[in-house]
Amino acid sequence: MILRSRTLGKVLRSAAATFPAVIVTGPRQSGKTTLVRELFGATHQYCTLDDPALREQALRDPRLLLARFTPPVILDEIQYAPALLHYVKLDIDAHRTHAGRYVITGSQAFALMHGVSESLAGRAAITSLLSFSLREALGVADNGDWRTALTTGGPQMPADLNNLLDQIRRGGYPEPALHSEIDSKLWHASYVQTYLERDVRSLRAVGDINDFQRQLFATAARSGSLINYEDLARDLGITGKTVRAWMSVLEASGQVLTLKPFFGNLGKRLVKRPKVYFLDTGTLAYLLGVTQREQLLTGPAAGPLFEAAVLGQIHRLLVHRGEMSRLCFWRTAAGHEVDFVIEDGNQLIPIEAKLTATPGPRDAAAIEAFQALFAKRATKGYVVCLCHERFPLSRTVDAVPLGAF
Repeated sequence: MILRSRTLGKVLRSAAATFPAVIVTGPRQSGKTTLVRELFGATHQYCTLDDPALREQALRDPRLLLARFTPPVILDEIQYAPALLHYVKLDIDAHRTHAGRYVITGSQAFALMHGVSESLAGRAAITSLLSFSLREALGVADNGDWRTALTTGGPQMPADLNNLLDQIRRGGYPEPALHSEIDSKLWHASYVQTYLERDVRSLRAVGDINDFQRQLFATAARSGSLINYEDLARDLGITGKTVRAWMSVLEASGQVLTLKPFFGNLGKRLVKRPKVYFLDTGTLAYLLGVTQREQLLTGPAAGPLFEAAVLGQIHRLLVHRGEMSRLCFWRTAAGHEVDFVIEDGNQLIPIEAKLTATPGPRDAAAIEAFQALFAKRATKGYVVCLCHERFPLSRTVDAVPLGAF
């Protein structure tokens, strides 16, 4: 088995030394079980509710299950028996001074978080593990806290462009990311089908799974673009309410991230059209029919895939360090646009994605317009591209290689 160091590991160790319970959410096959067993396997028992017999006991007699698997214990795939969290709470309340009694994983954020809010509020550290970042997949060392990683970077990524493009096309799920002999198209096709059968049916009462699958492909075709749910519903021949409900399923299971536009007025963000991005570029490449690395540089899918790759790295930069991902985008009626803005307290960090190896001052123009408008809050900006090393594009904007953070 090929193992890669995960940035979230440091966060989990620290949380387990402080909180009675640590919760790891994230999409299926992102490596949650491997990570928690690697970190806690020597000190914790292991109970997976993927096992039908253990799942049945968790549902029928949760007290007996916890008597069999006494803490400290790893409870894997807890979404199959969320009521078990109530009994976990009772045990924690009886042992409040004991840290790290429970390490809990789950693949459905909504179902899990509902149980947490009812039972484990204030008792659990909540984290999220996505598929590998580019740095993790290529085995490059962690580069410190996220601000340092973004602003100055750490160990550089390998300079082989073809290797980087292949990694984007294959995505970050451990099997296709680490094993080049695996057919990534076939793997992602199977993943999508399995995901449809397991997560979708358990999260929502989907009347026609084929309609949901059509929405999946239609959403991929709109990746990185402003999305109008009513237009999407009209194209698919379903209701806008259904489209929104199914989009919430994609978010709950860690497949997509919805970005709101940035406004100083928070109320406006809620009524303006968002952008939707797939979080794993391998899944997006499969849905867009991208099978060759050349398609990542030319053709209609090249821009959306690169932008999704940049978004994915920024999002992982934050959530894999235990931070809330405060990401949005900025667009004006005059046509100015910045792809991503990180809200860091009162500061705004503008970031652009440019599919080029030779960025120039013109590529910094949108960020400079943003900095001029929000002069008191905007920090240095970054153009993430395919260059080999960092260098200044202007006094306030740097070019940064994809994978530098």
